[in-house]
Amino acid sequence: MKFKTLSAVIAAILSANAFAEDSSTELPSMTVSADFRPSLAQDTPVSLTIIGSEIIASRGAQHIEDVLNLAPNVNISSGASRGQYFQIRGIGERSQFSAPINPSVGLIIDGIDFSRTGGAATLFDIEQVEIFRGPQGTRFGSNALAGVINMQSKQPSEELEVHVETGIADYNTHHLGIAVGGALVENKLLGRASIHTYQSDGYMDNDFLNRDNTHNRDEITARGQLKWLVSNRLTVDLNVLHLNIDNGYDAFTLDNNRNSLADEPGEDTQRTNAFALKTDWRASDAIQLQSTVTYMKSDVVYSYDADWGFIGQFAPALFPYTGFEEFKRDRENYSFELKALSNEQGLLFNGTTEWVVGLYYLSQDEDLDLDSPWTPLVNEYQTRNTAVFGQFDSHLTEKLTLITGLRVEYFEADYKDSNALDIDTSETLFGGKLGLNYQVNDDQLLYTSLSRGYKSGGVNNNDALPVLKREFDTEYMWSLEAGVKSSWLEGDLITNINAFYSLRRDAQVDSSVVVGIGEFEDSIANAAKGTNYGIEADLDWSINNQWRLFAAIGLLNAKFDEYDNPDLSSINVEDRRQAHAPVYQFNIGSEMSLSQNWTFRVNLEGKDDFYFSNSHNEKSRSYALVNSSLDYKNGDWKVTLWGRNLFDREYATRGFFFGNNPSKNYVKENYTQQGDPRVVGLSLSYDY
Repeated sequence: MKFKTLSAVIAAILSANAFAEDSSTELPSMTVSADFRPSLAQDTPVSLTIIGSEIIASRGAQHIEDVLNLAPNVNISSGASRGQYFQIRGIGERSQFSAPINPSVGLIIDGIDFSRTGGAATLFDIEQVEIFRGPQGTRFGSNALAGVINMQSKQPSEELEVHVETGIADYNTHHLGIAVGGALVENKLLGRASIHTYQSDGYMDNDFLNRDNTHNRDEITARGQLKWLVSNRLTVDLNVLHLNIDNGYDAFTLDNNRNSLADEPGEDTQRTNAFALKTDWRASDAIQLQSTVTYMKSDVVYSYDADWGFIGQFAPALFPYTGFEEFKRDRENYSFELKALSNEQGLLFNGTTEWVVGLYYLSQDEDLDLDSPWTPLVNEYQTRNTAVFGQFDSHLTEKLTLITGLRVEYFEADYKDSNALDIDTSETLFGGKLGLNYQVNDDQLLYTSLSRGYKSGGVNNNDALPVLKREFDTEYMWSLEAGVKSSWLEGDLITNINAFYSLRRDAQVDSSVVVGIGEFEDSIANAAKGTNYGIEADLDWSINNQWRLFAAIGLLNAKFDEYDNPDLSSINVEDRRQAHAPVYQFNIGSEMSLSQNWTFRVNLEGKDDFYFSNSHNEKSRSYALVNSSLDYKNGDWKVTLWGRNLFDREYATRGFFFGNNPSKNYVKENYTQQGDPRVVGLSLSYDY
């Protein structure tokens, strides 16, 4: 962004003091739902970002990719119709093709594990998004080496609530949603249901087919919840989710622009049905029992024109096959968790120690049918995770608390495919946390922790690899963190700052070797030792009744200290930054009440350049995006004019390096998928 533009944005943010008065409003408290016990964000000793429904609405956000830039040291990778792969502090997967993956960043939606299916993270009727940075081994186990993203839908209440929302935007974008909740049986049964449909032509033009919707988005989300208040000691919750996502995929071009020549555009579709059944039983004044049963079934299709149109248009005689690849995946997961927690009469050691112990079981089955002119494949991947865990919060003094947590997990995996590969693997994993919190006063919390996170090993489905390389081992990470959570000015100013230092051991590194025109040989190996350290800070300041200021910054140094290169023909990335690990990320913005009815928001968010892969040196460019919204609210009605990337900045969300251009003799080049351009929209909502 040019200096003049940046100066103008900062001036717009700071000029809000023209509306200043002496009075101020205390900031609302945010409750964290993903920990063992609900707690206020400022009382939760972990690096955490919470994105609420107001921020989601002000950005016209439809999917989690639209809001993740607000969280420091959190990145996202596309390579599909949506950004579906997450990295926290430089750690996380960036794509999936024929091989199965075990995620580094967990994605939990209403208690259901969607860690392998990031396209499910739609945002209508979501109350808040909680982003935990750093290993969460005690609570979430193998899928939380780098952190967890938890999405919580809006809860039903005794009062009748109706929310209706519709809107239009650029690129033939429109959406419509309705949510209704309230008491079905007074003081006994509460319910809430929502349905939302979203359509857009997308941001690509296909010049060969003369279409502007080959990268379209067509998404339907339906949620339902029942809360049965069986007694004053027992509550039963049922969450159901249905997703029908029918998106196109046509994102890459030979010139890295938005004009595709693909003769066979792909798709990125998903049909998902899922539920979570939860019970919370206060068995006595000493013990509380909680259980969760979940089930999820997804049929996912991911396909693309691998030659980007060249074969079909220019050289069908030279290449008597299509350059189209289609990945059909069926995923079926179910899980069970049982926890026992202490109540006020169940504290240990003379009433000083709260405790929780539990059992967990997760079964995941994934079947792939790959239709490809080069490497057709059918495979099955089954995993089973069985875990026991516990945590003790010991109040050593009135202000000092010691936290000790441990999780032991037994992991089994069974892989079979049409190339006669048959691999069984199993291992015992463990992780946990040792923490010390010091509550200086009601407004200041100091915390420090030593955590061990882990990610289970897995299999490579490349039958050309030597036998010893067809399996890879567990990655684990030790992380030391210290932070301060503070409230100032009688609650008008909230600040958080933390520093972390993490050691990655047996890091699982994805290597992609070019073996032909548009063909790759992917494999994962325990190739590295890494060091990831940095600082994260944020503030939220209600300066007065008219003006609120918020900001966040993340600084990250993520490098491989040692790197045993699985591909000797590629570059050596030892002492180089890890992929998708920008040195800095930032967000600064302001919310201004212009009058009783009008609210204006503006923010600037950006990040440093970052490497696309650990297999080559191509990078994204650094960028900064300006987003803004203007609300008019009158009674139960609200109109929002919003805009994202207002200065139409070009930036990349995924990149590859290989030869795919026949006019350049297939010389290796950097090919990128572009992030969303400038999008402006208008939303209308009604709340009763």
